Amino acid sequence: MRKVITYVVVSIVSLLVGAGIICSLVYFFPNEVVKTITEENVSITDTGIAESVLKIKDAVVVIETYTDNSLLSTGTGFVYDTVGDSAYIMTNHHVIDSADEIKVTYSDDSETYATLVGSDEYADIAVLKVDKDSILAVATIGNSEDTRVGDTVFTIGSPMGIEYRGTVTRGILSGKNRLVSVSVTGSSADWIMNVMQTDAAINPGNSGGPLCNVNGEVIGINSLKIVEETVEGIGFAIPIEEAVRFADDLRGNGSISRPYVGVSMLNASSTMQLNYAGIRLDSDIDSGVVIVDVESDSPASKAGLKKGDVIVSIEGEKVNDMAEFRYRLYNYSPDETIKFGIIRDGKEKTVKVTLGSGE
Repeated sequence: MRKVITYVVVSIVSLLVGAGIICSLVYFFPNEVVKTITEENVSITDTGIAESVLKIKDAVVVIETYTDNSLLSTGTGFVYDTVGDSAYIMTNHHVIDSADEIKVTYSDDSETYATLVGSDEYADIAVLKVDKDSILAVATIGNSEDTRVGDTVFTIGSPMGIEYRGTVTRGILSGKNRLVSVSVTGSSADWIMNVMQTDAAINPGNSGGPLCNVNGEVIGINSLKIVEETVEGIGFAIPIEEAVRFADDLRGNGSISRPYVGVSMLNASSTMQLNYAGIRLDSDIDSGVVIVDVESDSPASKAGLKKGDVIVSIEGEKVNDMAEFRYRLYNYSPDETIKFGIIRDGKEKTVKVTLGSGE
């Protein structure tokens, strides 16, 4: 019994001492105690990106294209520059491709018609011109190179048509410098795009719209997404630095000047088509591009390239197929002399080619 009484007394004394210490701390150091309690019970409120959306929304436009007075497609664009009495809108090439009339609708429902300055199917960039007095705002161009994977991003556009214009979707930057194979001129992949990946929803009609950082600055232009039943949340945007560079070329020249070689090609893996062309490769050659025809008086002809040659590298960078060939080649300019690694008659050799000016 004495032990029990002793235990109870000790417990009561301990509680009283503890309470006295807490009261003393509160009395003499109230800020420190409150700070500790507050930090242990943090409440986070996400206020969203409404202010950033307001910065860009009036620069975003709906683009409707027509052929023979019939609606052809709907997409998105954004006003990115003004010069004199003109304003310039950037969008995707595939949004305005084959159109003979382009209508632009602003966020206040006012409308105008745009003139096509130029577009490029490989860059998937198009530039439109409208009267400066018709626009509501100009987008602020940001810097994609400063972004980090995991940064918050958002898009604004017109998914599924004009009735859903101004739709905002939010996500993160999921990846940078993704090399994505796409089909530009046919059913098989013939081009590689260097793009940023995001999980922000990009739907039909969002093409050509801006991908923005949390400050409402444009860091990319939405271009494509992977559409598969088992895939969700993988969209791609062209980095804004590339897009602006291509747009400047289109405004200055009406087109993008790219190097010209003067060959017809097939993938080394296209065995049946190569056989039809009368070309048979050694069994150990399973990658590269095969020259099927060489234009007379072309850079390829002058360099001594021949039918049946297999191009396996450009300036030491491996070439697996036609998409990769174009991607490597288009990093160079007309009049540059570069080295092609080829296989001819089972032997590897290097050929110097001085590039011409083509598409």
